[in-house]
Amino acid sequence: MKQDVDFGSRMDPEPDNWQDFAQSMTEAGATEIYVQRFTMAVEYPVVFTDALFDPDNPVLADAVSRQEPGKRHRLFAVLDSGVAEAWPDLTARLAAYAKRHDARLELLAVDLVPGGEEIKNQPDMVEGLLRRMQALAVDRHSYVVAIGGGAVLDLVGYATAICHRGVRLLRVPTTVLAQNDSGVGVKNGANALGVKNFVGTFAPPFAVLNDFAFIETLERRDKIAGMAEAVKVALIRDDSFFNWLEANAAALAQFDAPAMRHMIRRCAELHLRHIASGGDPFEQGSARPLDYGHWSAHKMEGLSGHGLRHGEAVAIGMALDARYAVLSGLLPEAVGERICRLLERLGFALWHDSLQISGANGEPAVLDGLREFQEHLGGELTITLIEAIGRGVEVHSIDGAHMMTALSWLQDRMLGRTAPDA
Repeated sequence: MKQDVDFGSRMDPEPDNWQDFAQSMTEAGATEIYVQRFTMAVEYPVVFTDALFDPDNPVLADAVSRQEPGKRHRLFAVLDSGVAEAWPDLTARLAAYAKRHDARLELLAVDLVPGGEEIKNQPDMVEGLLRRMQALAVDRHSYVVAIGGGAVLDLVGYATAICHRGVRLLRVPTTVLAQNDSGVGVKNGANALGVKNFVGTFAPPFAVLNDFAFIETLERRDKIAGMAEAVKVALIRDDSFFNWLEANAAALAQFDAPAMRHMIRRCAELHLRHIASGGDPFEQGSARPLDYGHWSAHKMEGLSGHGLRHGEAVAIGMALDARYAVLSGLLPEAVGERICRLLERLGFALWHDSLQISGANGEPAVLDGLREFQEHLGGELTITLIEAIGRGVEVHSIDGAHMMTALSWLQDRMLGRTAPDA
């Protein structure tokens, strides 16, 4: 049988494993095979500025009009209620900004939505946003401006991505965690069927606009929580950044502005670099190196009824995985201790009572997070562990006995039964 395979405009005649696939299909009876292949450039600015909504600051207007500078652009703003409470005049500021830049911006409305992880557990929120966008005649040349923490950005981003198959999204992250991690990436989502981020999309934003002024009004707990992602990305990507975090832990714990600004920018930069150069921006494989410490963190968030902030759970998850790596012989004990000490110096508690909750099989329910973590991506179980500061390694199995011992060690540490250097 004649094998007729069209590889499109590719210069190489045997890209990837398509030739083997073509041979297999031909033997199965296929007469023609066309391999559709194209690439699309993805680019968006991530901007750090001060006083974003000051009418004299052109950053927002310039970001909106960068592709069509001669057009008046329609904006629908969705505002985290927690941010609105901390900034009671923010709606008026948005209106004043739009009025100053009237030639380029038309502000359709400013709607408030609940902040925090609970918004991602409310199925009616997505439909409500879609109905609102329909009523405002938001189209694919309009913009949704999401202003808030990571949970609000996730949910609004998801609704925006599925409206008309994608409305332009401007993210304005207002927490440490959102400015240095979740707000600069390409993921959106909502919780469903009891599973974190069970529904969602990969949809790059049109722009990300960070204003440090929002960080200054956060509660102490939220400022601390966002630092977990800086520790995480330093552990898996940049030992010099980890050393900097250690050297500046006291300043960060006091929320020193220059230290906080550097930490947020460097963390965001490392996340952006990984997304662009890590080879799997839309997570088609089985590994998620940027989710070090997250398999247990996601489960703990649910077990705690979302009483734990995401960053707080990630800090515990990193300490748990660091101790597991020590017990497995992967990580020197002194390095595992450095990780735990840094987290504690930044203000994290490395234990939560949700770790004591038992599952149906009598084992700690948090261990179900391994299965759920694997199911979320599919493929074989792939967990990132640390073998040295700045160097992650993927493992495909977890020793249950070692993990149970690591859990006990964390609890003993919390109760003061573990010596600091043990």
